[in-house]
Amino acid sequence: MSKLGNFVWGIADQLRGVYKPHQYGGVILPFTILRRLDCILEPHRDEIRSLAEQYDGGALDVQVRRKTGLSFYNTSPFDFTTLLEDPEGVQANLMDYITGFSANIDVFERFKFENELATLDEKNRLYLVTSQFAEVDLHPDRVPNAEMGDLFEHLIYKFAEASNEEAGEHYTPRDAIRLMVDLLFAEENIALLEPGTVRTIYDPTAGTGGMLSVAEERLLERNPDARLRLYGQEINDQSYAICKSDMIAKGQDVDNIRLGDTLSDDQFFDRTFDFCMSNPPYGVDWKASAEAVKKEALAPNSRFSHGLPSIGDGQMLFLCHLASKMRAPHDGGGRAGIVLNGSPLFTGAAGSGPSQIRKWLLESDLVEAIIALPTNMFFNTGIATYIWILDNTKQPERQGKIQLIDATSFWTKMRKSLGAKNRELDADARDRILALYDALDDADPDYSKVFTADDFGYWTITVERPLLDDDGNPVTDRRGNPKPDTKKRDTENIPFTYGGNTQGQHGRDATIAQYFHTEVLPHVPDAWIDEKKTKVGYEIPFTRHFYKYIPPRPLVEIDADLNKQVAKIMDLLREVEG
Repeated sequence: MSKLGNFVWGIADQLRGVYKPHQYGGVILPFTILRRLDCILEPHRDEIRSLAEQYDGGALDVQVRRKTGLSFYNTSPFDFTTLLEDPEGVQANLMDYITGFSANIDVFERFKFENELATLDEKNRLYLVTSQFAEVDLHPDRVPNAEMGDLFEHLIYKFAEASNEEAGEHYTPRDAIRLMVDLLFAEENIALLEPGTVRTIYDPTAGTGGMLSVAEERLLERNPDARLRLYGQEINDQSYAICKSDMIAKGQDVDNIRLGDTLSDDQFFDRTFDFCMSNPPYGVDWKASAEAVKKEALAPNSRFSHGLPSIGDGQMLFLCHLASKMRAPHDGGGRAGIVLNGSPLFTGAAGSGPSQIRKWLLESDLVEAIIALPTNMFFNTGIATYIWILDNTKQPERQGKIQLIDATSFWTKMRKSLGAKNRELDADARDRILALYDALDDADPDYSKVFTADDFGYWTITVERPLLDDDGNPVTDRRGNPKPDTKKRDTENIPFTYGGNTQGQHGRDATIAQYFHTEVLPHVPDAWIDEKKTKVGYEIPFTRHFYKYIPPRPLVEIDADLNKQVAKIMDLLREVEG
C-alpha cells in the first residue's frame, strides 16, 4: 500500500512551482478519485453508453443499477485512454468527462476541481498529470476496497503533513477503530453470523469514511454473506468528497453519505441505526451551531434537552447525539461507540450541563462500558482518550452496571511515529481488552471494575454559618432565623453511597444528615444546610479507581544516591580547581 501511495503522491512532483506543497492535495485527491471511478466503470462503459441512448434521468439510474450493479454512471464519450488522444483539448474533455457523471457524484465540485484543471492547463501540467494517473490501475480487482481506503488515508495524511495541519482532524487510526468496532459487535456475535444478516451503521463525524470502512471490513471477516449499510455525515467538503467516493466504490448507496453540520442540521433526523460510532473533535467550540442547538434543547426529549456543555467544547453534544441515534428498544435496540477525551468523565459541577448529561445517561442505564486507551494513540494529540460504549438494550447480566476497563498499559511502540501517534493497540491487545469486557464481573480487577450509577452520583450541599454582629451575636432576619455569612459559605460533596447507603437518591435525607452530623458539625457546631441549594451531580473519576500506590524508596537508598552525586560534583570541582 505504501508503494502505491508513494507512487500516486509522487505524481505531485509535477506540481512543483505551480503549487505550494500544502496545495497538492487539492489536485492529487480528486484525480485519485476520478481514476478510481474510471477503473470501476471500464468493464461497463459500452453498456452504459448504450443505455444512455435509450433512457435518461431516474430511468437511466434504475437501468444502470439493474444491468451493471453500479449506483453511478458516466455518459461522456471520454475516459482516461481517450483523454490522452487529444493533448490540446484535454482540459475541455476532462470537464466533459466530469460533468458526464450521474447527479449523485457531486464530489468534484466540492474539491473545486474545475479551477484546478484550469490552473494545470495554463501551466502546461494538465496532460502530464493526466497521463501519469492513467498509468495507475485502481480497479477493485487490483486494489480492493480496504486497500483503497488505506490509499485515501495515506494521501490525506501526507496532505495534512505538508499543510502543517492536524492529520487527526481528518481520520482516526485504524487500531482504535478496530477495537471500537469489535466492542460494538461483541454483544451480537451470534446474530451477525446468521446468513443474509443486514445491519446499519452510522457515523455523524464521518471524515474520510475510515470508521465505516473498518466496520464493514470487520463484519465481512466474520460473515462474508452479511450486509452492512453505511451511513455518514461530514461537515468538511474534501473529507465528504473522499468518503462519498469510497462508499460509491464499495457499492454502497451514495445517498447515505451527506454533507452538513450534524449538530445544527441532522441529515438523518428521521432515522435510527443498529450501530453508531464517532470520533468527534475535542476542545472545539460549537458557536457556529449554538443557535440551532439551544433551540432544540428547549424541546423535551430532544437530542440536547438533557443538558448543554460549555460553548468551548462540543464533544458531549456528539455523545448526546449518538445516544439519540440508537435504534429504539422496541425495535431491537442499538449500540454506540464514541472516542472522547477525559473531560466528559468529570467536567462540570453538580447541576451543570455536563453533569446533567452524565446524570441522564447513567440513570437511563445507557452507559455499558468505558475503556481508557493508552496515551499517544491519535495523530493530533497525545492526551488520554476513552472509548464509551452505549447500549439501550443491555444484556441481562449487564443491566444496571457500568464497566470501566483500564487499557492504558496495553500498547506496543510503533516503528515509526505518525504525528503524535507513536503507540498502537495490536491484535493481542485488542483481544485482551475484549476478554476483560466479556468476563465482566469475573475480569481481572487490576484492569476492570464494575460499578452502578449510584457509585458515581453525589449531592452537593451548601453549608452556611451565621453572620455575627460587632458583639459576636448572630444576626437574624425578621423571622428570627440567623442570616448566613457569605464569606464563610462552603459546599460539600456527599457520595450517594456514603455510610453504606444502598438506596441511591431515595436515601438522600438520611445520608445527608448522617454526613452532616459526622463530618461537619464536630468542626462547626453552628452550621446548617441550605436545603434549597442542594444539587445532584454525577462524575466518573476513572483514574482514581485504578490508582496504584507506589511507596517511596527507603531513605537509605535516596541518601546513598545523593552521596554519589555529591561525590561526582566534588570530583568535577577539583578538576576545575586543578
